[in-house]
Amino acid sequence: MLDAVEYAVFGLFFLLFAYTVYCSFKYRRQRDADLRGLYQARMNIGMGGALTLLALNILLLIPGTNVSFAVGIVFLLIGLYNLYAGARNHALFSGRLRKKQ
Repeated sequence: MLDAVEYAVFGLFFLLFAYTVYCSFKYRRQRDADLRGLYQARMNIGMGGALTLLALNILLLIPGTNVSFAVGIVFLLIGLYNLYAGARNHALFSGRLRKKQ
């Protein structure tokens, strides 16, 4: 049972990481500033989700030492901040794009 949860977490982690890489390529190729910001916000959301899943995996599924606990907390804080910043920026840039149309 625990193995299935661990495989699901790692599978979702790699999907989010692949989504982050995809948005990164779209961000770098875009010339419109608002679309660049939208892709960057999506990249932050994907990276934040991936870091949060990695942190939860470290904290909950892997029994470890104080160092692994500290690393898990740092990953969790960075991931949650990326989720927050990405959601905030996504709302900002999607609103700008709606006004353009």
